[in-house]
Amino acid sequence: MGLGDKIENAAEKAGGKGKEAAGNATGDDSLRAEGQADQARGDVKQAGEKVKDAFKD
Repeated sequence: MGLGDKIENAAEKAGGKGKEAAGNATGDDSLRAEGQADQARGDVKQAGEKVKDAFKD
């Protein structure tokens, strides 16, 4: 996994956590769900990169 990909995936997850927290604080279910989706998307991308790395070796 390239360093740039790791940073991107971590940023997406962190942004998702922020959105989820903001949604919880304001009672905005839509924002909370968007934050959870961003976190899940970051996790999936990270898993995909790990699979690619496993096949490179």
